[in-house]
Amino acid sequence: MKLYLFIMSLFFCSIINAQNIVTGSVTDSNKQPIPGANIRVAGESEGTTTDSDGNFKLNTAAKLPFSIEVSSVGYGVKKLKITSENQKVAIVLTDEETKLDEIVVSASRTPERVRESPVTIERMTIKDIKKTASPTFYDGLENLKEVHMNTSSMSFKSINTRGFATVANNRFLQLVDGMDNSSPLLNFVLGNLIGVSEIDVQNVELLPGASSALYGANAFNGILFMNSKSPFTYQGVSAYVKYGSTSQNAAGTNEYYDYGVRVAKAFSPYLAAKANFTFLKGTDWFSTNYNEYRNGLETGNTREFYGYDGLNVYGDEAALNLKSRQAFGSAPYNILPNDVITRTGYNETDLTENKVRNAKVDFSIHFKPFAKSANYSDIELIAQSKFGFGNSIYQGASRYNLNNFFIQQHKLELKGKNFFIRGYTTTEDGGKSYDMTFTALNINRAWKSDQAWFQQYGAAYILSTLAGQAPSGAHAIARNFADYNITPDPSTGINLPSVAALGGGQPRFMPGTPEFKNAFNKVVSDPDVLTGSKLVDNSQIYHSDVNYNFKDIFKPAEIQVGGSYRLYDLNSHGRIYTDDLSHITYNEYGIYTQVQKKLMEDRLKLTGSVRYDKSKNFDGNFSPRVSFVYAVDQQKNHNIRGSFQTGFRNPTTQDQYIGFDIGSRVLIGSAEDNLLRFNEVRGENINGSGLISDYGVGVLGATTKTLNGEDAYYNSFTEESYLLFDSAYRSGPPSGLANAAKLLVKANVALVKPEEVKAFDLGYRGTAKGFSWDVNGYYNIYNNFIGNYNVVTPYYGTAVTNPDTTTNTSANALANRDSRVYQIYTNTDVEITSLGFGVGVSKKIIKNFELSANYNYAEFSFDKEKDPSFEASFNTPKHRVKASISNDNLFKNFGFNISGRWNQEYLWESTFADGMIDAATVLDAQINYNIPSLKSILKVGATNIGSKEYYQVLGAGAIGQQYFVSLTINP
Repeated sequence: MKLYLFIMSLFFCSIINAQNIVTGSVTDSNKQPIPGANIRVAGESEGTTTDSDGNFKLNTAAKLPFSIEVSSVGYGVKKLKITSENQKVAIVLTDEETKLDEIVVSASRTPERVRESPVTIERMTIKDIKKTASPTFYDGLENLKEVHMNTSSMSFKSINTRGFATVANNRFLQLVDGMDNSSPLLNFVLGNLIGVSEIDVQNVELLPGASSALYGANAFNGILFMNSKSPFTYQGVSAYVKYGSTSQNAAGTNEYYDYGVRVAKAFSPYLAAKANFTFLKGTDWFSTNYNEYRNGLETGNTREFYGYDGLNVYGDEAALNLKSRQAFGSAPYNILPNDVITRTGYNETDLTENKVRNAKVDFSIHFKPFAKSANYSDIELIAQSKFGFGNSIYQGASRYNLNNFFIQQHKLELKGKNFFIRGYTTTEDGGKSYDMTFTALNINRAWKSDQAWFQQYGAAYILSTLAGQAPSGAHAIARNFADYNITPDPSTGINLPSVAALGGGQPRFMPGTPEFKNAFNKVVSDPDVLTGSKLVDNSQIYHSDVNYNFKDIFKPAEIQVGGSYRLYDLNSHGRIYTDDLSHITYNEYGIYTQVQKKLMEDRLKLTGSVRYDKSKNFDGNFSPRVSFVYAVDQQKNHNIRGSFQTGFRNPTTQDQYIGFDIGSRVLIGSAEDNLLRFNEVRGENINGSGLISDYGVGVLGATTKTLNGEDAYYNSFTEESYLLFDSAYRSGPPSGLANAAKLLVKANVALVKPEEVKAFDLGYRGTAKGFSWDVNGYYNIYNNFIGNYNVVTPYYGTAVTNPDTTTNTSANALANRDSRVYQIYTNTDVEITSLGFGVGVSKKIIKNFELSANYNYAEFSFDKEKDPSFEASFNTPKHRVKASISNDNLFKNFGFNISGRWNQEYLWESTFADGMIDAATVLDAQINYNIPSLKSILKVGATNIGSKEYYQVLGAGAIGQQYFVSLTINP
């Protein structure tokens, strides 16, 4: 409260008594009003915007005579001299390429022209949204320079700028009207699922680099700002409807529709309100990649392979080396193969409807208590609520069906020309969401336990082998017997016991049958991982921001101060996090300041800023930034920019507090208090872990073993050394245990801490002979990069490098498969660097045709030999090219846009799968017709025209073609 009073007192101290009023209208060359045009006093920050009828009123303390500048996106800048009090003007703007003169706010938290921005910035305006050939404006962001999309679902796309991004891009921040769109539980943006309606978008600004100096810990590799329209400026009823189809080889042709409505009303100069509603429904891209991947390569194994683990097949994660369990007696035990056998799984298409639904609703009330005051007309109080719910597919360590999920945000904000105070909360509910891996595992277990299935498989394999079958035939017979109760033909001479004698029953639940549906419904509604797969989440964040700009008080330089506070309240009821006994809460805060100064007749702008952030579990971090912008010529047509800044990223809630069993391993967060919060019991077929070996029971003196996070972090071997050990041991006689143990390496894992980046940027913006150029290059140095490691923890013995097998039983535990795999969170000690550059060019040619193109190069460097367990997950093509040609007025009322993009193949790395993503060429096109009498636009478009299907995420569905027709009506 003291801080609030202090800032308000500073604001009111800035009152300047002398005022001049300028009123007028802004229209285009066709005498149509231009809403949202910017009017500002030349050389000053004072300004206003036009309302929906193109009218404005400007209050200024500038002394007569002075000049005003009027601009709007897509039009030339008009400068007009004001010579008298209460002067009324009529201004006509002409259509012109003015991208360097557009006003942006995000780069420096203060209005400035694009040409003056100290960092690389991309922008999408209302005009760009109108002409995009993509189905939605959010899809259209992919055509911006430096943007690469990671598509997990038709309705779930995450933005990747400058690499190191999976679907869960927690190095990227997205703000809608100042509110962080990230999931409270998972700490990453859910695409536009709770974003903004395209008929309510005022503008979109993208900063592709580190911005921690102004925006804090999560602004590590980029920020997207989506700003909605003010109901004071844009009034009336707007609506759109889209109808079309999607086409994919796996899914066929399916219809989809998307519609929305916006209602806004200014009841008086003091009070206005708006409401938005949008709804999308369609069929998602089917995920049907049944290849098997290991170590980043396709194995070539098919479903007939006894150890098959397909990418979009689930339930086959249940695996066992039959030779490691003496469940069949000593004589036949020697016949069992030294092979890892997997249960028969279910396809992803069996486990989800593949239906996409997304509804967004938002309401806001805007109050300007001093609207007619000469001094305080910009002060505005906003109360806003946003709701998003629907279905989608998210891919992390597994594939998750977000079914009837629900997210809501509520904000209260007071802002003025030089300040804002904002507070909001985000709450989510997982609804009926579920994990596909555990859905399949537990449907299988509802039919037959893992223990019974592997016993039947082993018995059938032994008897088939004794009857003379080759290994391949014995495996086939064993699987048919264990899955379907199919006994071999009597002519084979194989005499198998009855399935009932081995604990069997009805054949395996087959998709589409009542038995399968009943088991499915029961499993997805059960949050217990032993029997179900439901994801439970009722987490929240509480966040506040404050900022004040002293530019009207202190003239020698522009100084800003600000800060933020955030409280996390995690509540997954023990399903995802270790919060089964109580909620997990922790906080973080930050403060910052920035100073800007213009020199050399405003041709040189210097900026310096620094921020301090502190999170409950980590030491504080300082993030400085220094930058310059220099106009080479007097007309400022050629501008050079450069910046150096440091950024950091706090470990996410997942990195710290997750305790999530995904079957093949458990994800354990690295917060110190989380290590003992997590524990699990292994053995006696608990959670599909199988029996502890006879040797292990003898060592433990029990048939179960309880493990916790300290076992995973402090008593484990690296997975790479375990795989080498296992291969060496299985290929030789038991006496080779001591030699195989020499390959084991203890995992020395430190608890996770913040990662850091040093970012160098250099760029040029300019115009020459009608061409607009934007060139940028960057070089980043990353330290303490956060990543995941898989480790193997023995049930008994001490994990040390090259354990002595005569005194240490840890190697025996691994040899008998008395061990557990954990995925843990830590930092690599190896420095990572990345570099890239981009070139963007645009030009208007004859008859309003506009050509634009951009190219991006990106690569990173990491010494894998120094840390072979670490995956950087760069997930970015080295080369990308994008181009478009458009004309807003091809002939009367008709416009069109054709855009294309190409990217080179690239390596995809994630906790779900590693492998290559093929190169892709994508062509989109649209033609639109303006209907003036209805104030509407009819658009017909298509994406991925004539091109083959392509992937952006290994494990997600192939992206096919999309066709649509839309009608948008504006007031």
